[in-house]
Amino acid sequence: MDYIWSVSGITNYIKEVLTTDPNLNQLLIKGEISNFHAHSSGHMYFTLKDQDSQIKAVMFRGDNRNLKFEPEDGMSVIATGRVSIYSVRGEYQLYVSDLEPDGIGSLHIAFEQLKDKLEQEDLFEEEYKQPIPQIPAKVGVITSPTGAAIQDVISVIKRRFSNLFVLIAPAKVQGKAAEDSLITALEMLNRTDVDVIIIGRGGGSLEDLWAFNKERLARAIFNSETPVISAVGHETDFTIADFVADLRAPTPSAAAELVVSDAKEIKRYLTKLEDNLEQAMENKLNYLTERLTYLKEREVFKLLKQQLQEYLQQIDELELKLKRNISNKVDNKQEKIESIAAQLNSLSPLNTLARGYSLTCKADTKKEVKSVEQIEIGEKVGVRLKDGKLFCQVEEIETLEEIN
Repeated sequence: MDYIWSVSGITNYIKEVLTTDPNLNQLLIKGEISNFHAHSSGHMYFTLKDQDSQIKAVMFRGDNRNLKFEPEDGMSVIATGRVSIYSVRGEYQLYVSDLEPDGIGSLHIAFEQLKDKLEQEDLFEEEYKQPIPQIPAKVGVITSPTGAAIQDVISVIKRRFSNLFVLIAPAKVQGKAAEDSLITALEMLNRTDVDVIIIGRGGGSLEDLWAFNKERLARAIFNSETPVISAVGHETDFTIADFVADLRAPTPSAAAELVVSDAKEIKRYLTKLEDNLEQAMENKLNYLTERLTYLKEREVFKLLKQQLQEYLQQIDELELKLKRNISNKVDNKQEKIESIAAQLNSLSPLNTLARGYSLTCKADTKKEVKSVEQIEIGEKVGVRLKDGKLFCQVEEIETLEEIN
């Protein structure tokens, strides 16, 4: 007799087959993005398709947070990932670990996307540019303490204005930690009494200058209370920081010349900062990173990660379902309230008065009069109308039989 599978049993078996197939664990798939949705949880859901077929794909927050560009419908990409089963629906899908544009580079796309976004928000408009002081007493400089840019700035200031006070805020200008380092230095200088800030570095490739094309740094420069001069790269290099800064200088040396208007000799010399501790920390971090990579590659951690990713996707779906149910219940309650209000309004005594009827009460007791037998000739009554009240004296009484 053939073995009878349960739905979950056969689904898990297929999932195990797909998971253990080396050909499906590290794929490069080229396709066009459609139905792209970035969930509030940070996970990305989309479909990869070509002219003949399509496959559902998910890129979890832990994988997509390092993307240099924003995926969009219609974009041709090359996805790196693995094929597995989403057990809840019994559907196979691509779990994407990396995504690259097909053709034009991801950094160039990210640059243009951010430039368009900030330009639409008017962050480049001249009306928001702060004036640069002509003769500043203190100048803040944000750059690498060991790079050529700081030496160029110091050389110019030393030659042109000897009494100028320079406050150096050392920062990383390249690599993953550069953006946070530059923002921290900018915030620190804004808490001092410097009159102007120069932020920059020497030239390099688009990858080398990428920290100056980040959105958080651009907004920090735009929101700086102290005027900022962007001095990134050589004359042919433009960054997002150049567009949002109050003034753009083609080189760090040119920025120093713009700030220091009088040619004076500077009497102070700066020494280089020792980076032994930083180097030791980087070595330790590299060791721990290698160790973590080794542990992550072990099979037990891969299975735990897959299960966690499925739970995360289920949470996303349950959240959307809950929101829809709450919205439907609110709409139903609102309709019932409006119906009851309409019924109450139709039964209101004021509506009856508005149609020409009146309400009669005894003048002394305020008791409602419902029959002529309650009233005697000469007695005073009050008659309530829709827009006021009449006080009357009864001169004659007719019964219904007498009227007919």
